[in-house]
Amino acid sequence: MVKAIPEGYHTASPYLVLNHAARAIEFYAQAFGAKERRCLTTPDGKVMHAEIKIGDSVIMLSDEFPSHDAMAPDKLGGCAMFVVLYVEDVDARIEQAVRAGATILRPVSDQFFGDRSGTLRDPFGHRWTLTTHIEDVSDVEVNRRFAQMFATQ
Repeated sequence: MVKAIPEGYHTASPYLVLNHAARAIEFYAQAFGAKERRCLTTPDGKVMHAEIKIGDSVIMLSDEFPSHDAMAPDKLGGCAMFVVLYVEDVDARIEQAVRAGATILRPVSDQFFGDRSGTLRDPFGHRWTLTTHIEDVSDVEVNRRFAQMFATQ
């Protein structure tokens, strides 16, 4: 019996479209510890489909293919989504990603909902929020802190 969701995959997987996908795979390995699972290239060397694994999650990616409406962030005027990575030590992993070539968009800080996180832009235009869970916060407390945040502005 074939499983509807293959072994090693989750219900949802992000799919990133970018320019220079082969270089992006190298960057994600340096910045986030990604492991390449699969890479299918066209005869002219473009990545048609690749999969990397970061932690227990698969992220799919390809070079841009305008003929298939697959456009990189720079062609779209920016990126409309970002990937969230839960990591053991957000401060160290943000530093690692910056050394690999990422740009900090939002410095690491403690969040009202119980995470410590920061946001980066990778050299290919995609945004990544790296986060470490530091506090279990009830829904009631999250709502109280959220309301308080706006009450003091």
